Amino acid sequence: MDGFSDLAFFVLLTKQPSLAAAAQQLGITPPAVSKRLAALERRLGVRLLNRTTRRTSLTPEGETYLREGMRVLEELEALERTVSGSRATPQGILRISATLGFGRKHIAPALSVFARSFPEVEVQLHLTDRPVNLIEQGFDLLVRFGELPDARLTARLLARNRRLLCASPAYLQRAGLPGMPRDLAQHPCIFIRESDETFGTWHLSNGTRTDTVKVRGPLSTNDGESALAWALDGHGILVRSQWEAAASLRARKLQTVLPDWTLPAADVFLVFQTKNNLPAKTRALVDFLLERFAPYRTQGDSALGPW
Repeated sequence: MDGFSDLAFFVLLTKQPSLAAAAQQLGITPPAVSKRLAALERRLGVRLLNRTTRRTSLTPEGETYLREGMRVLEELEALERTVSGSRATPQGILRISATLGFGRKHIAPALSVFARSFPEVEVQLHLTDRPVNLIEQGFDLLVRFGELPDARLTARLLARNRRLLCASPAYLQRAGLPGMPRDLAQHPCIFIRESDETFGTWHLSNGTRTDTVKVRGPLSTNDGESALAWALDGHGILVRSQWEAAASLRARKLQTVLPDWTLPAADVFLVFQTKNNLPAKTRALVDFLLERFAPYRTQGDSALGPW
């Protein structure tokens, strides 16, 4: 049984950037973490981690112990879920990653409700606009835009989401409405720097043809709210997800541009590891979010849909 405890300790340790971070996660002191790691290495007779003052890295033996140890822990967890059956109670730490804007506006409020319904689950929400590797970084659930090709992962549609071209009425009155995608090159455009997308290149389709337009502008950011504020202030034309632009469009503070042309969809997905027996805590959150966002999985006749 000590072996299982040591495996769980080591897996948690490798998911943290440092021994100090692992100590904080475990609620013990850094010296206590170092002491337990040293005891584990003595018991196994091998060194598992190379340690410096700034970082740690796995030795070859540590990589084997981690890889096979995670498999053993998953099999033990699956066995316990099979034995306990439907009586399994969602509990334990649940790590979720989501993008900054959508995570702050929609996922965080949902998790507030979820936490009241499942008090035995400790929710840890990580917001970032940088690419996240669910498996390597130890997350249970990832909220992201677009499906993942990784066969080890399952993607469930959480919400339909369109990208829209929009600008303030004051700007369009001053600069004029573009009639075709190529006209965008004559307008200052506001850019969002997201992930690895090609910067300043927009792809538009009208059902029969697709145009790729290289656009320019004096303002760019990696923050959607800042870009939206610039568009509202009349600085140019912006591509924004409908969930973020819908309120301003309804209030007529923004106006759609080239409404007969569409941009690549940015549907929102829940991503988690493909397993025969999903942990009760993860399944509970997936089911909860799918039910909460059910109205957002249909597209109405309006360009704004349910948002």
